[in-house]
Amino acid sequence: MDVDGRVRHAPHDQLQDLGRAVVEFLTNPDNILAAFVAVVTFATIVTMAAPMTKGASLEARLKSVSTRREELRRKSREALAKSGGGSSLRHMDEGLYKKVVDRLQLSRLLEDPKVVDKLAQAGFRGPRPVTTFYFFRFVLPFAFAAVVALYLFLINDHGQPTMIRVAATVGGLTLGYYAPNVYITNVAQKRRDSIMLAFPDALDLLLICVESGMSIEAAIQKVSQEIGGSSIELAEELTLLLAELSYLPERRQAYEGLARRTNHPGIKSVATAMIQAERYGTPLGAALRVMAKENREMRLSAAEKKAAQLPAQLTVPMIVFFLPVLFIAILGPAILKVSDTMS
Repeated sequence: MDVDGRVRHAPHDQLQDLGRAVVEFLTNPDNILAAFVAVVTFATIVTMAAPMTKGASLEARLKSVSTRREELRRKSREALAKSGGGSSLRHMDEGLYKKVVDRLQLSRLLEDPKVVDKLAQAGFRGPRPVTTFYFFRFVLPFAFAAVVALYLFLINDHGQPTMIRVAATVGGLTLGYYAPNVYITNVAQKRRDSIMLAFPDALDLLLICVESGMSIEAAIQKVSQEIGGSSIELAEELTLLLAELSYLPERRQAYEGLARRTNHPGIKSVATAMIQAERYGTPLGAALRVMAKENREMRLSAAEKKAAQLPAQLTVPMIVFFLPVLFIAILGPAILKVSDTMS
């Protein structure tokens, strides 16, 4: 009986030993530090290699915009061919995300009236990004909560109070709910910064092209080709503006769409000036000259604001990194001399 009992309990003991080994490996500070260093190293390599793919990204984005232009042309021809205006220019979205969102009615449950504008500001256009946003907004809270609960209740069960673990799980649930919004906001902010960094130069080029006798469409096309090296996002927006100027029923809608997608006061003022210039017949060159000057001043004031914030931001890094090294360099020889004298 003793031999049979040991044989019977041997697999169970092995599983327990394996579980303890896995838990010790995951909770070992050395392993956690090594994983953190590996992630930081990988992120550094990706950051350094990202500029090498910038040219390919520009070509891909311009190709996607040209594809969008061809699709607008095809849809507009179908709309004109059908009497009664029953056709729609909206993209069709089919897939797993669409089925889940429609079946659970997530667009009503998690309704956000500004989600289309937010996604457009981040560079995601069409119905598919909207469906993807609602899908991940529904899935991520449960995923984050499950990961936190698995870690606190099973892997790292070292006697923490139950209320603390439940509160951490609820915190993971809340973090998962707001994670898609945070991601979209960060992407939109980076995209807006890239656009505004090159927008004054683009206005200067647009002014030169218009005053040389080009039409506004030809000028926008020329500027979108030249500004791609400085800002891929701005080149994409200008190309999309050119497509909308050609195929939308009113040109005002194209300018308003540009202002809505960028969500910046400088571009909104330029769009308003161009709408008024076309409506009232005022010279477009004069309006562009004034807008270019205002945007250059706006960029200069933003740079001065960052420069004024720099001393306050450098205080903590100087205290943490520079002062200890300075104390070591100044007091190190004296301490060594005193220690030699005392010895």
